[in-house]
Amino acid sequence: QVQLVESGGGLVQAGGSLRLSCSVSGTPMNNYRLGWFRQAPGKEREFVAAVTWIEGNTLYADFAKGRFALSRDNAKNMVYLQMNSLKPEDTGVYYCAADRPSPFPIDTMWNRYDYWGQGTQVTVSS
Repeated sequence: QVQLVESGGGLVQAGGSLRLSCSVSGTPMNNYRLGWFRQAPGKEREFVAAVTWIEGNTLYADFAKGRFALSRDNAKNMVYLQMNSLKPEDTGVYYCAADRPSPFPIDTMWNRYDYWGQGTQVTVSS
């Protein structure tokens, strides 16, 4: 069982930055994939970025490339999402999620992830 707790959301003006944190606890992480998803009102949950716990391989959604940076601190069991140059369309609830180890590439489908945090609200004003 994996427990995930997000923090760091808030209100920011367009062009600003936020750093989201995800605290990970529970079963040894082995090579879980830790991902960030977001969901805007009336829209489907969408993939933002993910990292493999051991190797540190990352995958980003196209909209996140160049603006967002995912990192992890294995010693602290933390995953971070640094978001820069934020746009109003980045507004939504951001979720941290964990996917069990797999020989396959990082999954971008939200329904493939087994564990979820409660989410943290990010609001970008224009």
